Amino acid sequence: MMNPEQFTRYAESYIDTVFRVAFNYIKSAADAEDITQNVFVKLLKEEKPFESEEHVKRWLIRVAVNECKNMTKARWWRQENYDDYAATLSFDNPAHSDLFYAVMALPKKYRLPIYLHYYEEYSTQEIAEILKIPKNTVCAQLRRGRELLRKSLQEVDANV
Repeated sequence: MMNPEQFTRYAESYIDTVFRVAFNYIKSAADAEDITQNVFVKLLKEEKPFESEEHVKRWLIRVAVNECKNMTKARWWRQENYDDYAATLSFDNPAHSDLFYAVMALPKKYRLPIYLHYYEEYSTQEIAEILKIPKNTVCAQLRRGRELLRKSLQEVDANV
């Protein structure tokens, strides 16, 4: 088991990342908080040593994705409206708000790769390893996600 100081350091460093991955996947702040808690309980119980900080971060993201998949398979789970959570966020300018809503409107298969690539700055190969999908699939998802975002944001600009 992990020592308390090490766990605290990992939790402080990666809790926001795990929450954002979960939120991007399931679009529910309450469920993302539950998943984040489950992920860190699993980290606390993990007995295998980690090779590096990057290994810990990737492990946490992978466990978060698995927890999200498990939650969405549950009969009781239903997706909530993310507007309540979005209302708690403060955006520096309206363009950031538009981008948030445009990304959240993307299908799940595009949202997570877009988040991992542009926010967490992972390469397509790294995303493929984390999500356990082929690199070419990640490239296609990023390309299609960007196209959908471009169209969505052009519509927002046209309406302003």
